[in-house]
Amino acid sequence: MKAILHADKDWGIGKNNGLMFKIPADMKFFRETTTGNVVVMGSNTLKSFPGGNPLKNRVNLVLYPDGEKRDDCVVLSSLEELFAEIKKYPAEKVFVIGGMMMYKTLLPYCEEVLVTKVDAVGDADAFFENLDKNENFKCVYESEPVETNGYTVKFTTYKNLSVKPL
Repeated sequence: MKAILHADKDWGIGKNNGLMFKIPADMKFFRETTTGNVVVMGSNTLKSFPGGNPLKNRVNLVLYPDGEKRDDCVVLSSLEELFAEIKKYPAEKVFVIGGMMMYKTLLPYCEEVLVTKVDAVGDADAFFENLDKNENFKCVYESEPVETNGYTVKFTTYKNLSVKPL
């Protein structure tokens, strides 16, 4: 399993249950990376999508303890149910996409974390763990800086050196 996100200089990942920046290169990378795969999210992330609808062309797994079952995504009411569902798919096809609590809960189980680092501060109210200060994670890839929509970004990949089994 992998996590995918963008983070500002302070490892901020969101503001008011939404993204802090509009970064076309990051959205393209996210779309290309997750399409045809499985995305794992919490209920607030699902609610933040247009119309509260799941992402197209992906299997959407949503941890939503009080949520009603839906036909357009798989709603799971507990971590045990979520883990059982994730195990049905090849690990390399599963991407955790948010929000903050979902990242925090599932980070130890992620083999890799794909972080688009934004060279800006987005006044975030939701944060991701600073992987540069976590001894269990090592940055194994960093792209050259890319200019997009007025922001400079770098695409990075962190490897978890101590993955917990599901």
